[in-house]
Parts: sequence; structure tokens; C-alpha cells
Amino acid sequence: MSQIQENLIDLTQTAAERPAKSESELATGLVSQFTMKDGTDVSLRPIRPDDEPLMARFHQTLSGRSVYMRYFCSLSLRSRVAHERLVRICQVDRDREVALVVDDTNTRTGQHQILGVGRLTKLDAQNEAEVAILVSDQYQKQGLGTELLRRLIQIARDQKLHRVSGELLRDNLAMQIIVKKLGFRFRLCADGASIPAVLGL
Repeated sequence: MSQIQENLIDLTQTAAERPAKSESELATGLVSQFTMKDGTDVSLRPIRPDDEPLMARFHQTLSGRSVYMRYFCSLSLRSRVAHERLVRICQVDRDREVALVVDDTNTRTGQHQILGVGRLTKLDAQNEAEVAILVSDQYQKQGLGTELLRRLIQIARDQKLHRVSGELLRDNLAMQIIVKKLGFRFRLCADGASIPAVLGL
């Protein structure tokens, strides 16, 4: 909810008298629309607890390379779609993190599918957060990774964070191009398989 919307609440009400904001009200401000390069219109929205089946199907669309690029190791589909893991992924702690999904609706069937996921997680360091992006293989190179990251950066700014960082594998050239385009700076190390990328806000 924006500051303007909050100001519309009757100022004569005390905090105890004001109705608690529902999950849907809190999430409304994080919903946006995006048109992919192929012309498909999709929604970016916060992940929900009932997205577990959609997330399980999303993981079935990922190649071994995409999984490795995101998690820096090979994870079996069975481990990625385990109920306990998906529950943790779909039920976020709103004080510590924001998770957005790219939601596409099949115009013929009305069924939803998740095409990508982006996560902003606050670190123990003051006013800093880490970002991570994962897009279904079939929908890569459609602008989804860039848009997810752009939206998470804006959320970090709205939350008055000072810095956003991410860790990339050295051979993840596609993601390196995206983060560089959005203003991240690399901290090159002499050795190691990964490269830290940092953006001051």
C-alpha cells in the first residue's frame, strides 16, 4: 500500500481500531504487468502459499544448466519439488524477503503457470539485501530476468535499503549482462567460480 493510500485511512482511528491489512492488500502494490519480447502479456506478483503446485510444475521446466546457474550445484527435481522445501519457498517472511513470480494465464484454458521467480532477501548487514532470479528455459531471452531484477531493485529502494548484491557464476554470461545493464558493479576475484555483483541504491 502506498503512502497516499495509507493517508486516506481515517486519522481519528487509533492503531488498535484500524483493521489489520490482509495479505492481498499488502501485496497489491507489488503487482505489475509486463509484455515479453514475443508480445505475451504476463503479471509480476508476490508468491502465495497456494502457488506450491505451480512452483512444482515450474521446476519441471528447468534444465540442469539453469538449476546449476541458480543454485551453484546440481539439485534433483525430486529435491526441488519436495513439499517441505516448496512450503518454505511459497510462504515468505515479509519482514525479511520479497518473492515475485511471473504469472502467465493461458487464454484458452484459463490455467496459470509460473515462468520465472525473483527473490529479494534482507541480509544481516544493515540496509542490504541479496537478489536471485530464475526463469524457465522456454521463456529465457524474453526480458523476464531483466524485469524481475528491475522490479526487485525498485522494491529495495522503496524499502530504503542502501545496497543490493548477488552472486553469479563466472560462466553465467547472460546474467552478467543483465546485472551490468542495471548498474551493478563486479568485484572481480583472482580465483573462485563466482563473481559478486553489487548495486548501491
